[in-house]
Amino acid sequence: MLFALICEDKPNSVELRMNVRPAHVEHLKGLGPKLKFAGPFLNDDEKPVGSLVMIDAADRAEAQAIAERDPYAQAGLFASVTVQRWNWALNNPDAA
Repeated sequence: MLFALICEDKPNSVELRMNVRPAHVEHLKGLGPKLKFAGPFLNDDEKPVGSLVMIDAADRAEAQAIAERDPYAQAGLFASVTVQRWNWALNNPDAA
């Protein structure tokens, strides 16, 4: 099942994000094929203000656990994290 991890950064946290980014990237790489895609949300100044991480997980509990292990979450970067079930309806590279 696909889940979107929709993460909103706390205000004025770009420096924290940049400091923790290497560990965050390693965490995502460590997910292997569970990671479908990921990237930051940007404000009008092209500064990151959150993240979208799309994962394949067995259930919501696994998706939530992956979100909680993210170094960004552990560092207190996020003001909120939403774990939302998602259906890849168009341009899904895994669709037959």
